[in-house]
Amino acid sequence: MKRRSRPTYDRAYEPDYGRSPKRPDPKQSGGLNFNYLTIALLGGVFVLGIAMGMTFSTVSPGDNISNVASREVIDRYAPNPEICSQYGASAIVTDMQLYVTLNPFNVYLTQPVMQPGCVLRRNNWSILQQRKLISNEQVNDCKNRMNTFGFTGNLEGDNPDITCIYQNNEAGNLFLKQTGSGNAPTETEKF
Repeated sequence: MKRRSRPTYDRAYEPDYGRSPKRPDPKQSGGLNFNYLTIALLGGVFVLGIAMGMTFSTVSPGDNISNVASREVIDRYAPNPEICSQYGASAIVTDMQLYVTLNPFNVYLTQPVMQPGCVLRRNNWSILQQRKLISNEQVNDCKNRMNTFGFTGNLEGDNPDITCIYQNNEAGNLFLKQTGSGNAPTETEKF
């Protein structure tokens, strides 16, 4: 009589009746094991790095302007900042020349020069008249065209550059949705 052998089976195929599964060992599996303290520490280092980066990028040492991204910087470097902030608004003035050739038709621009400037409100022109920097004829000419005065350079200096400037509101409206029939006056009709 031959004896029958029992079949062998692997325990891995046994059904799980309430036993908790075995956790993998992180040392063997190569996975990362983060706890709350580690996550909080890494988050703090991240936030500290962002804060230090923002601090170093916005603080400019001395008179070296590397970032002109705020109104306060523009106000500080405007010519005659006290007069400008009280009677007008500081500005960035861009001087550039445009050359147009007709045969052949081409347009050429010079490299723009950026400098601090100031735009006076219309009711404060008397400041320039009292200092004898503009004449009555210049005031009347500028007033007739509904313009105002702007200047670069120090008013107490030798040669401030004072110009009658036109306020162009059309450029700002290009980003707004146009309503109506489109019969709005053009920029040249406002003179």
